[in-house]
Amino acid sequence: MSKSSQVHTVSGQGLPLVGNDIDTDRIIPARFLRAVTFDGLGAQVFADDRQQKPDHPFNQAAYQAAEVLVVNRNFGCGSSREHAPQAIARWGIKAIVGESFAEIFFGNCVAMGIPCVTAETAAVTTLQKLVAEDPTLAVVVDLEQMTVRAGDFSLSAQMGSGPRQMFLEGTWDACGQLVAQVEAIAQTAQQLPYLQWQSR
Repeated sequence: MSKSSQVHTVSGQGLPLVGNDIDTDRIIPARFLRAVTFDGLGAQVFADDRQQKPDHPFNQAAYQAAEVLVVNRNFGCGSSREHAPQAIARWGIKAIVGESFAEIFFGNCVAMGIPCVTAETAAVTTLQKLVAEDPTLAVVVDLEQMTVRAGDFSLSAQMGSGPRQMFLEGTWDACGQLVAQVEAIAQTAQQLPYLQWQSR
């Protein structure tokens, strides 16, 4: 079986984004979905929010190198557009810590290799405050120990056993696995009786 890049830990500066029920239309407004590719979406992440609030975290210079996003409850709700996690990733985020995630958003993140872990409300709030007080603080998302660490602070994280194993084993990229197994798929297809008519 082909393996994608294994993801055991993600470490980087954090970015606190406070608020519940942040939906995909806020993450990447619908007018940007006309793009043929995902290229350039990173620059438009939270475009409307950032325009309305100049002090939005994604606008602040202190967070421009952030790689771990810290959110609250029901993040990524709304439509199923994969443009939302694509925009976040292309901005530079490599992992997300939150209270909870919309199911489809979570699945799209897994398919892209972006781990999303959950934690208790109080712990997430504390982490957001720590990162806000010191934007240079390194946040470490550890999928082996299922912890998130920031300085002396540590919280217990959760993720379903299936997605967690996919990250640890490097099997999260389903499309990549199919492409890597194209010869084996072709050989199997040749043995299928209902495909034999194509060769006649």
